[in-house]
Amino acid sequence: MKIARIEAIPFAIPYVKPLKFASGEVHAADHVLVRVHTDEGLTGTAEAPPRPYTYGETQESIIAVIEKIFAPQILGLTALEREAVHERMDRTVGNPTAKAALDMALWDILGQAAGMPVSGMLGGYTDRMRVSHMVGFAPAEAMVAEAERIRDTYGITTFKVKVGRRPYTDDVAACRALREALGAGVELYIDGNRGWSASESARALGEMADLGLTFAEELCPADDVLARRWLVTQSPIPFIADESAIRPAEVTRELLGGSATAISIKTARTGFTASQRVLHECEGLGVEVVMGNQIDGQIGTLCSVTFGAAHRSSSQHAGELSNFLDMTDDLLTEPLTIENGALRIREGAGLGIDIDPDKLARYRQDH
Repeated sequence: MKIARIEAIPFAIPYVKPLKFASGEVHAADHVLVRVHTDEGLTGTAEAPPRPYTYGETQESIIAVIEKIFAPQILGLTALEREAVHERMDRTVGNPTAKAALDMALWDILGQAAGMPVSGMLGGYTDRMRVSHMVGFAPAEAMVAEAERIRDTYGITTFKVKVGRRPYTDDVAACRALREALGAGVELYIDGNRGWSASESARALGEMADLGLTFAEELCPADDVLARRWLVTQSPIPFIADESAIRPAEVTRELLGGSATAISIKTARTGFTASQRVLHECEGLGVEVVMGNQIDGQIGTLCSVTFGAAHRSSSQHAGELSNFLDMTDDLLTEPLTIENGALRIREGAGLGIDIDPDKLARYRQDH
């Protein structure tokens, strides 16, 4: 199963409406389809989502680093030599989603070769996850209408509310409107994408203390070291580190330094190999995790649920697995479906990714 060829194919699929949050705004899924081909005819598939405002990667940079740096270094290695693959990729700093996509494509190959689902190879805990839906910036009434539509259509009862606007009172009002409209039976948590200062965050949390929020995520920048620690020590709910704690060493730094009390795992940036290391570290420290979403399409979402459902601790909370609902289309031959508030893994060998060639031809950007 030697790696014989690697493809990095840019594609773009519009969103139904722009997704707005404190650190950026997304109008289309301008992602990169990554395919790793072996000399035995197996092909592993994943996708890399560029997020320049978070990790500095663009569609063009992902393609360039895969084609010009990573591919020459790992061609000829086998899919079993994941440690050697990572050692060679890690000589290049950054580029987390490019590395993650290659890692997951290799796991896909291994599953196909073994005739086993990747979720089973990772742990096989369950075959589905409860779904959390992200509610982006909008007037409060529009945010409520979206949440009610998602709940009524898909049975989703957990919502991640984007906050971080200034004044913060707009977000407090939106969260209060969501709680009043959805009732106590719906779970709410907030994500600031580093949009507030520590003092703004503390005031907002105080004003929302009666809303029963489950988590607060990245309300202020981790670079504001003392201010962030001050905020976390007084937070009445677990404080999630997301983009501030990607690698295991960063997880250690944020948790032991008192800058977070929970961790978001995103396979789009750590693949399956590094995500397991982060997960096991959190389990050892007794820290809760949530499965996050990098505004993934259906391919990335399938990877997320594959990993999240494989482990007991990563499946305890609803996973952020519904962002693909905001896309006008996708590349899978058989689209994902959310039923009764849950998303199932794919049965069969590997990841179960089957790309529709007509859709790929329609949306690819390298013609």
